[in-house]
Amino acid sequence: MDRFLEIIGAITAWVWGIPMLLLLGVGGFILSARMGFFQVRYAPYILKQTFGKMFGKSNVGGDGTVSPFQAVTAALASTVGASNIIGVPAAIMFGGPGAVFWMWIMAIMGMGPKFIEVVLGMKYRGKNEEGEYVGGPMYYMEKGLNMRWLGVIFSFFLMTELIPSVMVQANSVAASAKESFNISPSITGIFTLVVVGLVVIGGIKRIGKVTEKLVPIMASLYLLGALIIIVLNIGKVPEVIGLIFSYAFRPMAAVGGFAGSALAATVRWGVARGMYSNEAGMGTAPMAHAAAVTDHPVRQGFWAIFEIIVDTLLICTATAFVVLSSGLWNAPGAMDNPSGMPAAAFSHYFGPIGGYVVTISLLFFVVSTLIVVIFYGEKQAEFLFGLKFSRVMRYVYLISIYIGAIGAAKLLWQFLDIMLATIILPNMIAVFLLHKDVVELTKEFFTSEKYYLKDIGKTK
Repeated sequence: MDRFLEIIGAITAWVWGIPMLLLLGVGGFILSARMGFFQVRYAPYILKQTFGKMFGKSNVGGDGTVSPFQAVTAALASTVGASNIIGVPAAIMFGGPGAVFWMWIMAIMGMGPKFIEVVLGMKYRGKNEEGEYVGGPMYYMEKGLNMRWLGVIFSFFLMTELIPSVMVQANSVAASAKESFNISPSITGIFTLVVVGLVVIGGIKRIGKVTEKLVPIMASLYLLGALIIIVLNIGKVPEVIGLIFSYAFRPMAAVGGFAGSALAATVRWGVARGMYSNEAGMGTAPMAHAAAVTDHPVRQGFWAIFEIIVDTLLICTATAFVVLSSGLWNAPGAMDNPSGMPAAAFSHYFGPIGGYVVTISLLFFVVSTLIVVIFYGEKQAEFLFGLKFSRVMRYVYLISIYIGAIGAAKLLWQFLDIMLATIILPNMIAVFLLHKDVVELTKEFFTSEKYYLKDIGKTK
């Protein structure tokens, strides 16, 4: 078994090396270029349409099941997770401060494919037996490409991958609760199962209502604490910015508790952190966005840009600045536990309550992720076998929460990244083949007096 796991680990390391960096990194650049780098050209307008309308009532009209903001918070609940807190310090320790620069680059490039995914999800969405709007890669593969077989491959692997994924998320919740509050993993497992079950049984409408309240609270709680630490270290901010940019293009020697890094490691860790963080190219976000009320697919696509800004450019960047400005990254023994750095920083500045803030944020992040990934899993089962079978899978996922919490998921962790690659590949194929649809829709949106020109007051 050990030898088998070593082989799987080696395959995973190779797949998530050059192949995935080319597919998602270079692929994201090409798709962004095909879209005319609209995320930069129209940045002020996109920010006004998203951040400017976060809590306002949507007045754009159109059809859908949930509000645009509920749809985006549901998608954000999946992307904003434990990795935002514990993944960034790991990238800094193994890739150096320059990894943060490549994380930012990947975020900007990832806006292209993620925008295309969401717009395609809206264009090719449909209604299920309960009258709810449903969409995602499996639908645009079937309707847009006439390749149901490709949609079946995507759905099957995603539906299957989410079982160990749920277990791993539940395991991290149980471990955090055990460490901070000495609560038994079995109790945490049962509690989490009940809380998540009560939400997902209500469907996308209840998920939307919960995430629109939970996501802003959990993100704000963590960001506020991080901002206070950064302000307390305001004099070090120029130095931090200098570290990020100066070591983005050259290796960094060992210093203090930091073991040093080669340039290849800097780029790889930064790009990988960006990819994992914003889920661009993975095809999950369109499933939540497809249920949104909107008057044009492109308008909902702007919320994909919003997601990446919040997830990577705000939360991941806040974590990076906390770790770098506090000096913990080069303290003696830093390499021993990079994932514990944010909690250590919060505890140093706020006392024991700081550690609790990080732990509670982790719990919120993971529970919200569980709620949404189970919804994603149900949508795959519904596409493959119908609405009734999706209800069966709902309970399979819920049971997986308890199994994962008590530790039975550990043997499955090695397979997660390989299974994830089997999802990304068919989705990116579809995105490349269908991106011309989105180019046309985007041109229509920005030249029509019904949409962009009306919004900026340039109608005749």
